[in-house]
Amino acid sequence: MAFRIEAAVVLVLAQSIFGAVEVEHRHLHGGSPGMLEVSDEAIEYTEISKTPKHNRRWKYEEIQQLELSETSLRILTYEPHNREFVFDRLPKGFADRVYPMWKDKLDQRFVAAVADPEVKTLEEFPVKGGTLLFGEDRIVLKGRESRTWRFSDIENIASAGPFDLSIVTFERHGLWKAEGREFRFQLQRPMEEARFNELWRRVTRIR
Repeated sequence: MAFRIEAAVVLVLAQSIFGAVEVEHRHLHGGSPGMLEVSDEAIEYTEISKTPKHNRRWKYEEIQQLELSETSLRILTYEPHNREFVFDRLPKGFADRVYPMWKDKLDQRFVAAVADPEVKTLEEFPVKGGTLLFGEDRIVLKGRESRTWRFSDIENIASAGPFDLSIVTFERHGLWKAEGREFRFQLQRPMEEARFNELWRRVTRIR
């Protein structure tokens, strides 16, 4: 199944995360300015044009996947052919403002490509490119490609040895947006079997 990508550059002219911000929406035939509004009920894009063609309003239950990073917002919709809208160049602090709401409001369709700053770390392991933080109800990768996985976002965890850890999530990825993505880490210090078994039990119990 093919899918289309819609991209946008976000230019913030308002402070409130629930108010409208001006954006430049790129699509197949050039681009068009518009307003993006985030509320606790929906995300809405309104094109500024005499003949708008790309106006959209997505209630959260109408979104297949919502991925947030420090620099981009990706919305995979239920429109035909897995249509995806990408908003690049998010302003500094945007992710910090919307993440607290989305992490509590949304289910596993929310992909947090950010490090949760409020994780209550029980143990941490250095890995290539960052640090894995193990919390009471989530695992956080803090580094170049940050991630936060609530235990409910994780399908399974596995280990091939004391220096190996794999996290399989429900995230959709790839050209066809297949469900299920594996993140594999080489630990820089060994994880004892008892510690892994405890983590596995905590994850599977919440899942």
